[in-house]
Amino acid sequence: MKRILLISIVTLSTGAIFAQGQIGNSDMENWESVASDFEPVNWNSFLTAQGGLSGFAANQIEESTTEIRPGSAGTKSARIWTRDAGFGVKANGNMTVGIINMGSITPSDNSNHNLSLTADSDFSETLTDTPDSIVFWAKYTAADGGSQARMKATLHDNFDYTDPETGTSADHIVATAELNYSQTNGWERMAVAFDYSGPASANTHILVTFASNSMPGGGDVNDEVFLDDIELIYNSGGVSELQEEFSVAMDNAQGVINVLTEKSLSGTYAVYSTGGEIMKRGDLETSIPFDAQSGMYFVRINSGGKSHTFEIYKK
Repeated sequence: MKRILLISIVTLSTGAIFAQGQIGNSDMENWESVASDFEPVNWNSFLTAQGGLSGFAANQIEESTTEIRPGSAGTKSARIWTRDAGFGVKANGNMTVGIINMGSITPSDNSNHNLSLTADSDFSETLTDTPDSIVFWAKYTAADGGSQARMKATLHDNFDYTDPETGTSADHIVATAELNYSQTNGWERMAVAFDYSGPASANTHILVTFASNSMPGGGDVNDEVFLDDIELIYNSGGVSELQEEFSVAMDNAQGVINVLTEKSLSGTYAVYSTGGEIMKRGDLETSIPFDAQSGMYFVRINSGGKSHTFEIYKK
């Protein structure tokens, strides 16, 4: 499997542009033949699992061309689902940038985990940048209204970190973003901040896991999650001050970007595409006309010697 690390221009400061790491194929547009079926490029499922029970793995991932989140510029999403593994065991759908280890028929056993196999670029994802949060789009349907799906992203140092943590894995965590979320009303955008509590201090990799249930073996057969447009968000210095002073929102009905603030409106703005192209720039206004293709854009505000990048979605 070919690994791709995308570089997205998401932190933009006056007079300079800094590239920051993104997860490869985060829009689920590229798929490849693996084993007896297909996986999204740069992501892994049970089809490429390891461990003593990997021979009993079955496909629990597929591309969807019918379930596309609103406003997406893409044509595909990824679907994972829960299946009956036999012997009264339910296997949750699982998608990761690491490798799945299948070690026990008991779902909660520690030998069942996802692993950053740092020596193998097919089963690990390098990342030395420090994102503030991770954003993704999900559509989750479950038979039991009390069920929750799961996302966990862990920045860790050069160690074969496991999720859930086994052995000394917890000692190698730099930051964690984790969310258990209930059944959605169609497609919903999820945003989860990273908690940089350590104890490790410098990350070299990121392990991201999506599962159709937050509990190993939980949920019901055919519970399903559609996933798309996973993104790491970066903010620059002065964030807390300027983010408190300004807010930015895309008004798709009027075709304008609204800039809201209680302070005197002074400074400049620039609107960038995800590829770093300047779409529009000028002096700050409360209402900025913006006509562009649907998708995500970044609005950079510079005011009072501080700057901050806000994200918007154009429908």
